[in-house]
Amino acid sequence: MLTKKILVFFPLLVLAILLQSYFWVPNYDNQSKGNPKRLTQYITASIGDASILNPILNADTASSEICEKIFEGLIDRDEDLKLRGRLAENWEIYEEVYFYFNENFARISKGVETPQMVRETIMSVDPSAESPAFLSNIKRIEIIPPAMEERIISEQIPDSEGKTKEVKVKISIQHPPRIKVVLHEVDQDFFYKLETVLGKGYFDQERLAPFLTISDTRFAERQADYLRQYLPAVEHNPVIIFHLRQGVRFSDGHEFDGRDVLFTYQAIMNPANRSPRISDFEPIKGLEILNPYQVKIIYKRLFQPALNAWSIGILPEHLLNKDCLAQEAGEKGLEPLELNLRQSDFNKTRPVGAGPFKFSEWRSDQYIKLVRNEDYWEGPPHYHEFIYRVIPDMLTQELEFYAGAVDNYGARAHQVNRLKLDPRFQNFSGLSYSYSYIGYNLRRELFQDKRVRKALTMALNIPEIIEYVLYGEGEVTTGPFLKQTDYYNPQVKPVPYNVEKALELLHEAGWDRDADGLLRKDGKYFEFTLITNNGNPYREAILIIAQNAWKKLGIKVAADRIEWSVFLQKHVNVGNFDALVLGWSMGIDPDLYQIWHSSQTGDYQLNFVNYKNPIADDLIVRIRQEYNEQKQIQLCRRLHEIIFDDQPYTFLYVAKWTALLDKKIAILEKGEDGSEIIKKITPTKTGSYSFYFNNWIKFPDVPTFTPGFDTG
Repeated sequence: MLTKKILVFFPLLVLAILLQSYFWVPNYDNQSKGNPKRLTQYITASIGDASILNPILNADTASSEICEKIFEGLIDRDEDLKLRGRLAENWEIYEEVYFYFNENFARISKGVETPQMVRETIMSVDPSAESPAFLSNIKRIEIIPPAMEERIISEQIPDSEGKTKEVKVKISIQHPPRIKVVLHEVDQDFFYKLETVLGKGYFDQERLAPFLTISDTRFAERQADYLRQYLPAVEHNPVIIFHLRQGVRFSDGHEFDGRDVLFTYQAIMNPANRSPRISDFEPIKGLEILNPYQVKIIYKRLFQPALNAWSIGILPEHLLNKDCLAQEAGEKGLEPLELNLRQSDFNKTRPVGAGPFKFSEWRSDQYIKLVRNEDYWEGPPHYHEFIYRVIPDMLTQELEFYAGAVDNYGARAHQVNRLKLDPRFQNFSGLSYSYSYIGYNLRRELFQDKRVRKALTMALNIPEIIEYVLYGEGEVTTGPFLKQTDYYNPQVKPVPYNVEKALELLHEAGWDRDADGLLRKDGKYFEFTLITNNGNPYREAILIIAQNAWKKLGIKVAADRIEWSVFLQKHVNVGNFDALVLGWSMGIDPDLYQIWHSSQTGDYQLNFVNYKNPIADDLIVRIRQEYNEQKQIQLCRRLHEIIFDDQPYTFLYVAKWTALLDKKIAILEKGEDGSEIIKKITPTKTGSYSFYFNNWIKFPDVPTFTPGFDTG
């Protein structure tokens, strides 16, 4: 009886959806006649709502998509993936390197050597000679005199009850003379090369031990660590100077300058804000405002992704500084220190950036409305409004699209070929900059044996998932790098589908089937819950497929779909899950620190599966420090092998994306003579068809393209 009621109700539901779409906006064929304003609105559909509209705090795709419209970074990548200036017009990069004078070396002078003599020795070497040609990179050399320094640090020690207590330790440092070398360009091999001039062993770290003393002898065994931290024999300090674009204003009219850059950095590094971006900015040693439109950023070590990190949206200091938050706290009846940036209403009701659109309205689980920023530094977008509608059901999205109530939506794989033939639409497709996976919570004892994780992967027929769930619109992937890049290791082959071998691995790990065919170990059943967010048909299908496949092994698997915001806040962000089906959208840069480094496993951090491998950690750091692209590729491919071997994820697939747009939408630009140029929309190397979104416009009828701009 219940089934019959549902079947009777379903047509009424569809009718209601269609009627809702009718009243929302006229259909495609009558948009301009029924509602001319619709030509200036762009409406997109999403299965999930945003969670927080702050570029330094968000960690989900929906929030990120909105933030990209409201906020602007110092730089980004152009259509050819080359870095270009945004809020920064341009920049310069050089390096300051430091090393301590080694009084034990008298190789050059055959007697007593001084820092000045070392300087003169370096500068006197013929830079045209083949072996020391790197010396031509030297801009200047300075001598820093000896200095005394004392540091008070906090350490933890066990007390008489077996608990830990905090103690203060004084470290006294007697800095020997130091030599500073300013280089025209970053050279990660500078000290290896300089040894050919000054002598092998010149930069020995241990010889500096007498210059550092520890007040508390209980910590004497940590002297080597203190030496590396407070008295490093050599130091690389890359420097970026950003020249900021003048005359840029936030959407509230306040002028942007270096104070906003400094504030954004400080907000990221403030632990109270729990920004998932900390790892991108922790390598910064100092940020100095040289003048209102020039900032100098010094890094405390080699950090190859440094420049790319500044694509982060810049926050308005004048709205979020200490005084502003204190005032907001008072309005809420709180003490000033009880409210931090993450708790501010700025993130929900009044986000302000320097991007192409301004925030207008947010109705949770319904829509977010933006209006164009008339004072946007690059000129206002053609669209007057950008509306982000939350439609969790994919069928409803499809019906809304056909009715003209949304301009695009995530077409499902089985619709792709049919929709490509529809004359009303233009379509785009390509391999996405993302991958889907099943992640295992390695905090759970159940998943700590990699043989178990490999067995779970082996029990899934991933090629069949691609064929039947994605209708062939995807490719198998085996690791954490974008498949389109050279960082991805094509030599790593997928785990083969083999149920019998999976059972053998589980047996090796101590799991055996009982009389009922269920896996048990030490009297405990193999059981866990697999979760994902609702509204995503692909993830929901994988949820059921994995549940059924693992049940065949004798595993008790519960499956649960959870509303997106709850899924993030109650499960992902705090590591409260057994296993989950999810995906990552990736950038071009191969830096995987935030997702895979063992230091990033805390609440609101992105290594929420708690993956920890010291070899992987070392490779991740080396990749961040490697400026030679070919060497970086080799390191990435080795990291790919290690993560794949550990199987903290079951890597599933890279989906192909397909986008559909009304044929009346095109790119409108002005020629040098002021004439209008109408261009066809085409994907760029960024993997996006919407790179020129600010120049999109919807015409009343299908436009005629300007000759030469009608093909992709």
